Amino acid sequence: MKRVLGTALALAAVLPGFAAQAQGDPLAPTGRWSAYTSGHAQTPPMGWSSWNAFATDIDEAKIIGSAQALVDSGLAGKGYRYVNIDDGWWAKRRLTDGNLVIRTARFPSAVAGTDLPTFRPFTDRVHAMGLKVGIYSDLGRNTCSQAYSPDDTDLPKGTVQEREVGLYGHIDQDIALFFSSWGFDFIKVDGCGLRAYGVDSEKVKSGAYRALKPLLDMDSVARSDIPAVQALFRQINAALVRNNPDGDFLLSLCIWGAGNVRAWGKDFGSLSRTSDDINPTWGRMLTNFDSAAKRAFYAHPGSWNDPDMLYIGKGDFDANHVTEARSHLSMWAMIDAPLMIGMDLRSAPKALLDVFGNADVIAVNQDVGGHQAVVAFDSDEVQTFVKTLSTGDKAVAIFNRSAAPIDVDLTAAQMKFRADADIALTDLWSGARKTFRGMAKLHLEPHQTLMFKAKGARILADGLYLSEQPGNVNPAVDGVVAPAPDPTIHRSATGWQGTKGSGERPIYAGWGGAQADSAPYGEALRIAGKTFDTGVGVLANSRLEVRNQNYRRFVATVGVNDSARNRAAVTFTVYGDGKPLATSKPLAWGDAGQQLTADVSGVKIVELVARSAVADPATLPVTWGEAALLSR
Repeated sequence: MKRVLGTALALAAVLPGFAAQAQGDPLAPTGRWSAYTSGHAQTPPMGWSSWNAFATDIDEAKIIGSAQALVDSGLAGKGYRYVNIDDGWWAKRRLTDGNLVIRTARFPSAVAGTDLPTFRPFTDRVHAMGLKVGIYSDLGRNTCSQAYSPDDTDLPKGTVQEREVGLYGHIDQDIALFFSSWGFDFIKVDGCGLRAYGVDSEKVKSGAYRALKPLLDMDSVARSDIPAVQALFRQINAALVRNNPDGDFLLSLCIWGAGNVRAWGKDFGSLSRTSDDINPTWGRMLTNFDSAAKRAFYAHPGSWNDPDMLYIGKGDFDANHVTEARSHLSMWAMIDAPLMIGMDLRSAPKALLDVFGNADVIAVNQDVGGHQAVVAFDSDEVQTFVKTLSTGDKAVAIFNRSAAPIDVDLTAAQMKFRADADIALTDLWSGARKTFRGMAKLHLEPHQTLMFKAKGARILADGLYLSEQPGNVNPAVDGVVAPAPDPTIHRSATGWQGTKGSGERPIYAGWGGAQADSAPYGEALRIAGKTFDTGVGVLANSRLEVRNQNYRRFVATVGVNDSARNRAAVTFTVYGDGKPLATSKPLAWGDAGQQLTADVSGVKIVELVARSAVADPATLPVTWGEAALLSR
């Protein structure tokens, strides 16, 4: 009983909404913020990771050399402070006590005169450089490299069980080893061990590995055992809290958008991979970017969408493609993605070091407001993203996805600025300045991104629309009860399968989730024929948590969106710290929107609940039109 109680208390600390959600009605207000806030990720983490540069062919000289390059280049001083070891570091698991053994031939400092090799001299050395250091593991018994490497040169050696180096069955032991004993600050947890070792796997049938029933299916969210995967992450989180009493740790969930993690990763880790691995091609970059770009409400200070590492340094993003490299960094910065360098920095050319080191672009990514950029204009060729900064200014990126030049318009309305007042733009790549009113005409070269800091007079002078502050809005329940693949994500021809088979199918669930300034499936926000340029689109039977930063009034026009395929009625309620403040009448498709106003003075958490008796919320998108928090 004591152990169960202790685990429950640890989970309550790590996942504030866990207890409330476990007790019954998920739409019942809790008066609490339930998204992940443990660990040390108030801004997106920045640093370097070994995988893209070296895969499993890693050693101490390469890692320390890369850390030194961060320092010597000045990148560490600009925020790139995590040095992360990926797969390839382990020799085996010792069967006598279950401890992991380091490849001391590759990491000679691990031989410290003790019975068990230790990473402590290595982590102490990296820490002495003013940096943080991360390590890699897997949810299963075995790792991704053991499943997919063409040979076993860099893989663990020994018996079948000695080569079981993943976390499965050893979570508490391994987390204590990594953090308490070895002194790591960051852990990336992969998921291949729960995906690639079924009884039909060739490596299992050969006798090289033991079978483990897959809990994750990359191609089918319906075949993933999501509760079982979440339970493993809960255990990891509880172990991290126990072994890091100062809270200085990061947990990276790396299950590549499988198992509907794009919806729930925000509740379980510091960053969560939204896609399969990136590669150094423009098309694959678009795929990874798209997997996170329209998930602004699913990222917050403490938990970030992760479309994978930066692949600047190779292929379409090498020193001969600086335009593409700048676009890659710009868009990762705009959507608050972790900025993890993946190239061998020991030989990085100045042109790319200058890209990584653009202090103005980094500042957008690291802005303490923590608001992921929102799509202001959307097309297959060009997109405009706008991000609200903590100063009240805006960051703007106009992204040319195509291989053709194009002339574009940037409007005051897209930035939620007044058209009759001056707007000052500062180009964050060239430093050029421009002032306009109403609309500016701009030109984009192929694959170019124009990125600006913009100052202007806000349309909403005494507050912020909720779509301007997505980092303060958490879709605790987004109404999605049957996760479906998102068909809008770019399908690249340069994924893991190349051009074999019939091509990439939509595989990343999350279609129909909460959206800023858009209905859940991409349609306009419209109630009974009236269009709202701003607001929140979500499905019925949803609950949004909103952190109130000293505003006094909440306002919105609520109703069923015109794109609904259901005539069921919906009732909208605004709660403040768990108490009802305002409720609409039941509203059905075709009914005019009803304005709701609530006094939220002194309220810390505002909750927006849309309830319906509808059996299938996917058919019933609802709109919180012009939803805003006002100071008076």
